[in-house]
Amino acid sequence: MSRNEKSVPRSVQEAVHACAVRAKQGSAALARASDAEIDTALRAMAERLHTARGTLTAANQDDLRSAESGGMSKALQDRLRLTGPRLEDMATELRTLADVPHEPRDSVLEERPDGLVLLERRRPVGVIGANFEARPNVTLDVTSQFLKSRNGGVLRTGSAALRSSQALIAHVITPALTDAGLDPDAIQLVPSEDRAAAYALVSLPETVPLVILRGSGESTRELGRAAARHGVRTLAHADGGGVLYVGRDADEKMVHELVSNSLDRLGVCNRLNLLLIDRAVYEGLLPGLLKALEGLGIAASLPPHTHARGYEWSLDSEHAATVTIDAADGPLEAARIANEETSGLAAAVITQDSDAAAQFMDAYGGSGVFWNSTTRLLDGFKLLHLPETGINIDRVPGPRGPVTYRDLYLRQYVVRPATSMRI
Repeated sequence: MSRNEKSVPRSVQEAVHACAVRAKQGSAALARASDAEIDTALRAMAERLHTARGTLTAANQDDLRSAESGGMSKALQDRLRLTGPRLEDMATELRTLADVPHEPRDSVLEERPDGLVLLERRRPVGVIGANFEARPNVTLDVTSQFLKSRNGGVLRTGSAALRSSQALIAHVITPALTDAGLDPDAIQLVPSEDRAAAYALVSLPETVPLVILRGSGESTRELGRAAARHGVRTLAHADGGGVLYVGRDADEKMVHELVSNSLDRLGVCNRLNLLLIDRAVYEGLLPGLLKALEGLGIAASLPPHTHARGYEWSLDSEHAATVTIDAADGPLEAARIANEETSGLAAAVITQDSDAAAQFMDAYGGSGVFWNSTTRLLDGFKLLHLPETGINIDRVPGPRGPVTYRDLYLRQYVVRPATSMRI
């Protein structure tokens, strides 16, 4: 047990537990709600992002001022910032999700010769927790997924984004649920700024059996270990960073375009982190790429490296504007490096050679692989046209890649007579 886990103040533990109890009570209404009521709440949230814009941006500016005075990096401030266009994008995502047909409660697997029917039934988990840092938009991303899957939620964010998230709860989520006839207690935000609240959240298996962990590196991995000790399951997103392999037959113009598109935001996990260039064209392409990176304000870490080849720059507040560059002896070695020396989030290959592309894509085992496109596409809305709760990169069965409402359920087998009434 870590020191952080041992030192959870009683007041923090009680506050988180109280949120979990209220969410569990409120989630009962979600399980009974009609599809129309759920989608009405989502559309109302989208509308309130517009009507409450002034209040939301004022709260966010308070968070940003505190973050800047506290020395937060520019990359992390970018993740924290809520601009008018970003609020509009959030509203668009909510409306899109509301328009997506709900998953069927029951699916017929087999009509058996003995007169019985085997069904697979989707059941809500009940209450799901979510821990995230400095990303107020995640407050709505996660909430929308919980609502669409009919799960209650307990959200915990760090002090950097707490005022923004509280404003979203108070002026968007709670009134939208109320107006739709749903219990607003179903979605709770832990009011404490104490980091210990994250450890309290992963210690409640009876009320919060599943927690989504979004964060940075070792701190998130430690939360996952703490959850396991308490018998709480997690969908963890602790690591990231995209890999881009430039094949010997790559079009140089396309390479420059995709490198630029992969670095539009530096504080996100699916940005370009490791650039591998086929050794046969390394010397020829490197000068142009270095010039292009310099124009983007990005430093290049060239071999011999003083850090691990898969070092994740987005987690380094002082050096986020950096990309690691190295050579690779063909697509199979590039895939091996991506598999063994990076998180396994996503990798892309740029080549006009379909055989080389197939070798790379067949060999790479991460959660997303791309040909002549950027790993920035590994995002719930960009890839699946749905908001996400996070990107899961576990190497075991279960949801992988962007996790959406379609993954947040329990599977139940139901056997009934073929002629019986629906139950």
